[in-house]
Amino acid sequence: MSLTKTERAIIVSMWGKISTQADAIGTETLERMFLSFPTTKTYFPHFDMSHGSAQIKTHGKKVADALSNAVNHLDDMPTALSALSDLHAHKLRVDPVNFKLLSHCLLVTLASHHSAEFTPVVHTSLDKFFAAVSTVLTSKYR
Repeated sequence: MSLTKTERAIIVSMWGKISTQADAIGTETLERMFLSFPTTKTYFPHFDMSHGSAQIKTHGKKVADALSNAVNHLDDMPTALSALSDLHAHKLRVDPVNFKLLSHCLLVTLASHHSAEFTPVVHTSLDKFFAAVSTVLTSKYR
């Protein structure tokens, strides 16, 4: 799935707007996912699942950092996310469906914080980007 020049510009622009709050967005997204899709918690049995827990904040930062890395390497996400793909496929063995659930929660979180800028075109571009990231992260499952 390739991103158009326009989509890339939208993704970079939106991520630039949220980059200062990316860690908080990552944390809120995880909290939303755990509440909306409780089965996703099975990969985090050692986490304190209470609102604002240090463990969720730490993992939210990891999610945000991975997305920032993907945004910074739109031309070669497979290489940029290779180690993360290996980790999820070979060590963590995360169900690929969870990436779709996380992507959905990311879109909801971003829309709730940036409603004025979250036009249908922005929504579509970010959805396509998150799908591309998910594809890369699950590429080594095969």
